[in-house]
Amino acid sequence: MGREEDHELLQELRRMLVASAGQDKPQLPQKRFSVKSASTDHDSDNKLVCVTSGVSFLGLAVVNRLLLRGYSVRIIVDNSVDVEELREMTTANVNVTVVMAKLAEVESLSQAFQGCRGVFHTSGYTDPAGLSGYTKSMAGIEVKATENVMRACVTATVRRCVLTSSLLACVWQEQNDLSTIPVINHDSWSNESLCIHKKLWYALGKLRAEKAAWTLAKETGLKLTTICPGLITGPEFCSRNSTATIAYLKGAQEMYRSGVLATVDVMRLAEAHVSVYEEINKSAFGRYICFDQVIETEKQAEKLAGETSLTRNKICGNEEGSSIVHHLRYELSNKKLTNLLSRTLRSCYNQNQEYY
Repeated sequence: MGREEDHELLQELRRMLVASAGQDKPQLPQKRFSVKSASTDHDSDNKLVCVTSGVSFLGLAVVNRLLLRGYSVRIIVDNSVDVEELREMTTANVNVTVVMAKLAEVESLSQAFQGCRGVFHTSGYTDPAGLSGYTKSMAGIEVKATENVMRACVTATVRRCVLTSSLLACVWQEQNDLSTIPVINHDSWSNESLCIHKKLWYALGKLRAEKAAWTLAKETGLKLTTICPGLITGPEFCSRNSTATIAYLKGAQEMYRSGVLATVDVMRLAEAHVSVYEEINKSAFGRYICFDQVIETEKQAEKLAGETSLTRNKICGNEEGSSIVHHLRYELSNKKLTNLLSRTLRSCYNQNQEYY
């Protein structure tokens, strides 16, 4: 991320830490239900978790939800400047610590994970050249970093890991049979050859990284779940998460015509991460698709274009030209995650009734 974007995220973290330390009293939704959720784990050590890329658009939201649920959070950053600045911010909040670790070094990550019972690998990557976009080389970096996180979890005896993948790891399918209306859900995987052919490097990176994580999890016995979100939105999401936003929308026209261009609010996504994590030892398993809106109309496409400073044509294309090619429209399903969240909310509600 650029330094201006970095500064904005650091300031947001400062505000969040002040609020969670009790020096400010913002209106925080669902706090009433989240208080007991973490306390169901009687071993206090189980409340210490680590968030990689903790100072990123998604990482900050995950940290926020964890703090509201009573967890102690260790944030990983990759440079000493951010460590010092963040440590000054976290002095008022004993539930947050900051450590420096390199995603390219397993030993560095293992040391950072020591004592943690869970890891959230939020995969917040930026272009090393400082430019917008996501290159083919970044896809390779993403895979290697994910493998390192998985290996470090095992070395540090971490019990559970939640990996942020992408809906793009599910939706890029070969459209051979136009006679059916297939469903894309947690069992769907994008076609790797298709991603390479279309130069969809962000989709390729997420696809390969997630597959690598599952391979290592099965080999080592690590309890892993993955969440595959749509385009992550929220306040000023494009300026605060520019690399991922621009990279995600490569191929937006085809996704729009196929019915798979979907978005998810960053706070809903963060809530999903924490809920899935808490259910790993109970009912949570495998992959979860996460979205709250499918971009299906021209009005929705125009709104998204405006939010991302793209032209309408970049999102929904030229109707006259697109009519020549027939695109199979898919149905996206996040039923698996919706069912889990519904059970979690009912459980929290029932537990809270005990206090009245």
